[in-house]
Amino acid sequence: MKLAELAERLRCELRGDGTIEVRAVRSLEEAGPGDVAFLANPRYASQAATTKASAIIVPADAGDLPCATLRTANPYLAFAEVLGLFHVPRQPPPGIHPTAVVAADARIAEPASIGAYAVIGDGVEIGAGATIHPHVTIYPGVRIGRSFTAHAGVVVREDVVIGDRVVLHSGVVLGADGFGFAPTPQGAVKIPQTGNVVVEDDVEIGANTTVDRATLGATMIRRGAKLDNLVMVGHNCEVGAHSFLAAQVGLAGSTKIGRGVQMGGQAGAAGHLTIGDGVQVVAQSGVPNSVPAGRIVGGYPAMEVTRWRRISAALLRLPELLQRVRRLERTVAGRSTPDDRGGD
Repeated sequence: MKLAELAERLRCELRGDGTIEVRAVRSLEEAGPGDVAFLANPRYASQAATTKASAIIVPADAGDLPCATLRTANPYLAFAEVLGLFHVPRQPPPGIHPTAVVAADARIAEPASIGAYAVIGDGVEIGAGATIHPHVTIYPGVRIGRSFTAHAGVVVREDVVIGDRVVLHSGVVLGADGFGFAPTPQGAVKIPQTGNVVVEDDVEIGANTTVDRATLGATMIRRGAKLDNLVMVGHNCEVGAHSFLAAQVGLAGSTKIGRGVQMGGQAGAAGHLTIGDGVQVVAQSGVPNSVPAGRIVGGYPAMEVTRWRRISAALLRLPELLQRVRRLERTVAGRSTPDDRGGD
C-alpha cells in the first residue's frame, strides 16, 4: 500500500514521500524499509530519531523526524487501525465439525463455524456469523446475537443472554453460580442463584474471566465494556457501557459500575456500592464505599488520588520522621520544669 493511501485511510496528515510502499507494521526498534512504526509516548522519541522505518505514526504536534510521518490527534487509534489493515486473523472453516454435539432444537444461523468437541445445548439460539472454537460448551436456553466469537474452553451457562459482536476469550465462564450462602450453626445453606447474565453488544471479555449469574434478576455487562483476563464479576453486579476493567479486578456482589469507568489491575470493590460514571481507580486500590462520578481515586481505602499520592510519599519517610519525633520528645522532656514533671 502506498503511504499516501495509508494516510488517507487513517485520516492522518502525511509529511513525506507519499509514493513509499508500506508492507508491514513493526516496532520502532525492529522496523526497516517498507515498515510503518508507531510513536505516542515522548519517552521513545530517541528511538524514533534512529529508526529505519519508512514512516512513523506520531502525534500531530511531534517534532521533525528523519523519515515520513503520519500525524494525528489520536496516534493510538491510528495504530490500532493500521494493525487491522495489515493483520488478517486466521479464520476456521465454516460448518459444524463432525465431533461437535449440537442439540436437535438448537437454532444456529448461517454462516457459522462450530469447532471440534463443542457442545451446544437444547433450545440455544445463535445469530449469523458465529465462530465457536473447539471445546466450547453452551448450556441450554442460551440466546446469542450475530458475529459471536467464543475461543476454546469457553463455558456459557444456562439462560445467559449475549448480544451482537461479543468476543469471549479462552476460559471465560458466564453464568456460574454467585457466591451466596446463608450461615447456620449446622453449616452454610446454599442460596439458589435463580437469575442469569446479560452481556450487551460489542463486549469483549478476556481469558479466564468469570461473570456470576444473579441471585435474582440479571448480572449486567453493558454495551462496549471491555474486561481483561482474570477479572471476577460477582452476582447482581452491573458493569457500565464502555468501561474498562484491567486484569485481576474483582467486583463483589451487587456492585454497580457506571459508564466509562476505568479500573486498574488488581483493583477491587466491596459489594453493594456504586462507582459513578467516568471514575478512574488506580491499580491495586480497594474501594470500600461508593465513589461519585468523575473522581480519580487510589489506595486503600480508596481516596482522592492526589491525597493518596501525598500519603504514599509520606509513608516512605515514616522511619525518619519517627526518629525526629523521638528526639524532640527527649529534648522537650529534658527541658521541662519540676511542675511539668508533676513535682512539687
